[in-house]
Amino acid sequence: MRVTQSMLTNNMLRNLSSSYNSLGKYMDQLSTGKKINRPSDDPVVAMKGMDYRTQVNQLEQYERNMGEVHNWLDNTDSALDKTQKALVRLRELAVQGANGTYEEGQRGNIASEVKQLREHLTEIANTKVNNKYIFSGTKTTGADGEKPFKVEGGYEDSGEFSYSFDGNNNDVKIEVSSGSVITVNTKADQVFNEDFFKDLTEFAQKLEDPDVEDDEISAFITKIDTHIDNNVNARADLGARQNRVELIENRVQEQTVAAKAMMSENEDADIEEVIMNLTSQEAVHRAALSAGARIIQPTLLDFLR
Repeated sequence: MRVTQSMLTNNMLRNLSSSYNSLGKYMDQLSTGKKINRPSDDPVVAMKGMDYRTQVNQLEQYERNMGEVHNWLDNTDSALDKTQKALVRLRELAVQGANGTYEEGQRGNIASEVKQLREHLTEIANTKVNNKYIFSGTKTTGADGEKPFKVEGGYEDSGEFSYSFDGNNNDVKIEVSSGSVITVNTKADQVFNEDFFKDLTEFAQKLEDPDVEDDEISAFITKIDTHIDNNVNARADLGARQNRVELIENRVQEQTVAAKAMMSENEDADIEEVIMNLTSQEAVHRAALSAGARIIQPTLLDFLR
């Protein structure tokens, strides 16, 4: 086969174009820090990268969910802690009120504090965090701005006792890892049920009754103890869930680190290797340009000399 000048020129241009493509590939890797910049560069790496990225995004979502879980549990624990303190104070008042040396006026003063504590506990039951009522089950927003717990009356000057709960006792569940779902709420009937507020109301009524016997007031010590036990049990259950969340959170964080490491190993370019390849390709490209210049340089006058 006869090799002509045009064949040499075309081959040289084709090889130079290939050299430019190699330079462009290494420049892209160096500027982006990635082995590939389009799926066609390496379909296997691209497919693995999609899987790793999906896994990392899922784990990061679990970490965000964990923040919501901590928000629920921490605020619930704080509310139950305040409830515990109020109940302990109510028990102290019951012990004082059962003392036969107290007069009617003094018991009336105790009744005033009991009323205030009932109002305080009603506000705790209506605790709202991030525009959500945390003790009303899955019905976390009240209708037309109404609070889920309403406790009214029951005293001599305020009509009959009434209790209403515009919520439910459903579990609020949040997924915190693959296959792991945590119940984040404490049900209303565990602590803030109708008997809870009814006993407080009747306690105040008895303290205001001038004919009340000491035994009738001391009976409320046992009732308040029952509510204290219910609150302690609710906090114990809450604490167990908090411990489990911490264990899951540590596991998710470790999985996130591992997944990101795998994604990095699959996608990230070895910068040292890329720089060496780029430098080598630049040398090859310069040599090709120099050789090509020698091939294209001759003219008819060069052959006539």
